[in-house]
Amino acid sequence: MPARGGDARIERGRDVTGEWNVRAVLLDMDGTLLDTERVYFDSLVSALGAFGYTDDVETLCHAMVGLPGPDCEAMLHARYGESFPLPAVNEAFIARRDEILAAGLPLKRGAVELLDALRGNECPMAIVTSSSRHTADAHLTLAGIRSRFDHILTRDDVTRGKPSPDLYLLAASRLGLNPEFCVAVEDSNHGVTSAHAAGAITIMVPDMVAPTEESRARCVAVVDDLGKVLEVLRTRGGFGRRSS
Repeated sequence: MPARGGDARIERGRDVTGEWNVRAVLLDMDGTLLDTERVYFDSLVSALGAFGYTDDVETLCHAMVGLPGPDCEAMLHARYGESFPLPAVNEAFIARRDEILAAGLPLKRGAVELLDALRGNECPMAIVTSSSRHTADAHLTLAGIRSRFDHILTRDDVTRGKPSPDLYLLAASRLGLNPEFCVAVEDSNHGVTSAHAAGAITIMVPDMVAPTEESRARCVAVVDDLGKVLEVLRTRGGFGRRSS
């Protein structure tokens, strides 16, 4: 599904004026760097359908975008009751997911350009994802970019995942920075809530779910792709003037 609601306008959702003092960039993984959200969505719809769960499942699955796995499992139990066959559905989900990923895991548009520019500007960066450590390592490796990251923060590192700010607070701390010196790049409304609550300068690149009005108010920019994120960083973060 194409991104909906993205544009290249600067959204003045917080008091960030003039040139930003950007010392690090914090990147969500699924749907932001890696084109995985559609894979997860299709795999879950397929798995639920295989067990006879077909009533408005797409709406339910859309609501899960950007949430940690345990939260998604809780939503399934809340919707279908404690008798919901979670282990069997999970097994079907994983089988379908792995079948799709066997063909490769594509990067989102502009990902390599952005990562190259961050490295060229000697800008520290970290992955901040709702996925598990195992999944993050596996998928970043499959996409060919695992070696680019020294810092990978996952749901395994905190008690409360997104939309809590804990992951972004921890990521900034690992880099030795206050969050206000970090740009966070997210694709989901839950992720935007997390990054903004932590105090990061938040940019949204919508993937499967359109930004809510609340997300627009929380972001300094809502753009179409990661190449546009780089344009914003060059304009507001002084990246062009740092290049060697």
